[in-house]
Amino acid sequence: MDQKLMNVLTISFLLVLAFTPVHSSVFFDVTSAKYGGKPNTDITKALLNAWTDACASPWESTIYVPKGTYGLKGAINFVGHCKAPIELQVDGTLQAPEDTGQVTSPDTWVGFRYLNRLTLSGGGTFDGRGALSWKQNDCNTNKNCKSRVVNIRFDFVNDTIIKDITSLDSKNFHFSVFACNNITFQHATITAPGDSVNTDGIHIAQSTMVTVANTSIGTGDDCISIGDGTSQLRFINVTCGPGHGISIGSLGGYLDEQPVTGVIIKNVTFNSTQNGARIKTWPASYGGLVSDIHYEDIIMVNVSNPIIIDQEYCPWNLCNKKIPSKVKISDVSFKNIKGTSTTPLAVNFICSWSVPCENVEISGIDLTYTGHKGFISSQCSNVKLATIANVTKAIACGNYSPASNKNHTEAHSPEISRSKNQTVSKNQTETVAGNRNEPARVDQRKYRRLLMTSSGPESNDQLLRVTSSAPNSRSTCGWLQPRAVVQLPRGFWLPLHGWL
Repeated sequence: MDQKLMNVLTISFLLVLAFTPVHSSVFFDVTSAKYGGKPNTDITKALLNAWTDACASPWESTIYVPKGTYGLKGAINFVGHCKAPIELQVDGTLQAPEDTGQVTSPDTWVGFRYLNRLTLSGGGTFDGRGALSWKQNDCNTNKNCKSRVVNIRFDFVNDTIIKDITSLDSKNFHFSVFACNNITFQHATITAPGDSVNTDGIHIAQSTMVTVANTSIGTGDDCISIGDGTSQLRFINVTCGPGHGISIGSLGGYLDEQPVTGVIIKNVTFNSTQNGARIKTWPASYGGLVSDIHYEDIIMVNVSNPIIIDQEYCPWNLCNKKIPSKVKISDVSFKNIKGTSTTPLAVNFICSWSVPCENVEISGIDLTYTGHKGFISSQCSNVKLATIANVTKAIACGNYSPASNKNHTEAHSPEISRSKNQTVSKNQTETVAGNRNEPARVDQRKYRRLLMTSSGPESNDQLLRVTSSAPNSRSTCGWLQPRAVVQLPRGFWLPLHGWL
């Protein structure tokens, strides 16, 4: 083929490309004449028809809901598999029926299933109108309660972005993420009153690579709750409050739960929440694993339980706490956490005596108690702390060693602290002297300064019961083994009765 012919073919090909239409994106407006959606009317049918066309399009497409208020009176499910990426841009407000009975799905108002490369965007609002449902919801007292409707559910969705969207007053969870991969929430707003029942902001289960960034969440339950089978989660620059904090769990309630691993919670502010950084598992549970969890650069503002691992979680008081949790917790860090606690017990680790927590790090913890019912304190049971550094005495978990860490800045590796064989140190004076949840003020007139040293044979299993005669104390602090565990530094205050 000669050069002249080659030039002709090349020019012809370029001309064809130049005059071929380029489909960068196809636009589907639900209020157009084709779909007929109008403000203040039900646009369920218009939105589904637009979705059908977009899903069938071989080109990227945008479904557009303009500003205005629209009804979605039933349930709506956007189902793939679609031929190209789709963006659902909601600039208006979509309203759910107030009555749960009018939602045609028992557990979902707006659902996305079996989709790849979805974008949910716009400055719009998904208004769940959940006030009536909250009054009918008894899930805070009844473990067999009736399921309620989730505002927005993602099932088997991958490579998806949710940005600039508001979820308002959901009847149940605001967002549910299940069996998804590579999901990102950016600049989302999630809002419900602090007394709204089970209105978790974002619930994640069986999913990987989920990121929540620059997002504000205020609900009546967990701001973010993490179920089993999750990994590579990132929560960055999140504001939580009101609500129950950011929680791993609850776990251990079902057979064959998958591990929770690789979770980073960083640059988060908790404001007037019930909990801050929390891991919770059921007692008498099935097995499970929680590992590689990191809370870092956290601000607590008037939080009731700033740092808590609770392996006796039992919201309905129908559990057998005599049987320990079988969920193993390890490699957890709480670093650079500052702010205020509304209860004296700022650090509370209630780990399983069957599978104690291991490799737990607390460092850079600076919390103050804002109330008047005692002193700030910590309680740590069945936990092996890998590192304690830059932690004040009172919240050093009873494992601070005065000889090796006089300024509370050098890290060390203390032994396991157990609920009924609890290591006692000078840092726990207030905790030991009073009730574990509300330490009593110490009346020093009823105490004697003393130095106690261990004695007796190695096999000595005599138990020492420590009680308090301080005002307002309501319980003993537990049972201690003098030979193996009790190590009281000089100057430690103990009551005079109950052991002499």
